[in-house]
Amino acid sequence: MSETTQQTGRLIGEPGGGPGPQSSTIGILRGWLGIFARQREATILVVTVVLLLYFGIHDTTSFVSQANAINLFSELAAPIIIIAIGEVMLLICGEIDLSAGFIYCFAPFIMFYLNVYYGVPALLAIILALLSGLVVGFVNGFITVTLGVPSFITTLGTGFILAGLALTLSHAEPKDIPPATVTIGNYLGTDGWAQFIWAVILVAIFHVVLTRTRWGLYTVSTGGNQLGAREAGINVGRIKYGNFMITGVLSALVGLQVAFYTNTIDPLAGQYLPMFYSVTAAVIGGTAMLGGSGTILGAFLGAIALATLIDGFDIEGINANSVQIVFGAAILIAMVANVQLARVRERGRIR
Repeated sequence: MSETTQQTGRLIGEPGGGPGPQSSTIGILRGWLGIFARQREATILVVTVVLLLYFGIHDTTSFVSQANAINLFSELAAPIIIIAIGEVMLLICGEIDLSAGFIYCFAPFIMFYLNVYYGVPALLAIILALLSGLVVGFVNGFITVTLGVPSFITTLGTGFILAGLALTLSHAEPKDIPPATVTIGNYLGTDGWAQFIWAVILVAIFHVVLTRTRWGLYTVSTGGNQLGAREAGINVGRIKYGNFMITGVLSALVGLQVAFYTNTIDPLAGQYLPMFYSVTAAVIGGTAMLGGSGTILGAFLGAIALATLIDGFDIEGINANSVQIVFGAAILIAMVANVQLARVRERGRIR
């Protein structure tokens, strides 16, 4: 070995000129950073962590407490997460459901009237209330897929119908939770962490469905290229019907959970706000509004980010009028970051 080679090897830390331990560590870190940056959920994960850290450090006493953790994750985030799962599946296949918040409102009344007025056993009444969401989803699918009405208009119409039915049946008055259903309600939403546990379980299930099953593959194919999907033998109509029905059931579940948690069935509950939050969580989490791509985990993180903003603003005592400005700005910043990172990925700058 020449003197020059020996000197070079000594300079970089390895005999014969190989890479030194420090260079290897830097290379590994860069590799892991590249893998992380390529993930669709990377941006919203960073945003969520920053928000949690900011409010946690800024107000340790109030924000970092068990009571507030239950409020943040179970009461605020969980309903957004669960409805967002359905909206992600619909958005990926090129549709949307604006009636989700009205199914949320209507389903508990189905449970109430079946149990109290018709003597249907509590468990069966709850199951039928969930199936009412399935039926609404089927109707949304029929009008959208079979009759050809855009889903935006279809679900807007069914939403108004459900809102009117809830107000008419209840005479615009809240109802108490039927005593016979309270025990089951503990497992659905009354117990502190119940709603969030349900949300995590459903996220895990639908993440696997979307990424590891034919249903998920066909959903992405339908939204990415509907004509191509049909020519490949995919039953596009069945996929859309199914995702409308999934969203309906999940929305009904959230309605029942919130009713049990608050111990009241409110005819003005839900409506547009849960749907808007859920769609926002899906989109800032990396789901494309025009279909063809999306992520359940991203929606999960997006929902936690939105819930953290809502909870943090409330603890900080920020004026309600100002909250909307900050909230909208935060959504736009998250979206811009997602779009720019996607462009970087497409150009191959992150390898």
